[in-house]
Amino acid sequence: MLFRSLFKNEVVKMIEMQIETLKENLTTIHKMENFTFSDYKEIVGKIEGLRLALEYCEEAERITNATT
Repeated sequence: MLFRSLFKNEVVKMIEMQIETLKENLTTIHKMENFTFSDYKEIVGKIEGLRLALEYCEEAERITNATT
């Protein structure tokens, strides 16, 4: 149980760090001349995908805690 919790916490931290990095990139990159709406959509899509991964982590934890 402890290993599972530690693993999940580390994965969540890494995902949250990546989300923050993408958000920072979004705020600085939009000032570039060649920044397009496609670039914006790509970054926002990655952020949304990572947020979905966080939701899956929480759901997986609920499932495993219910069965143990």
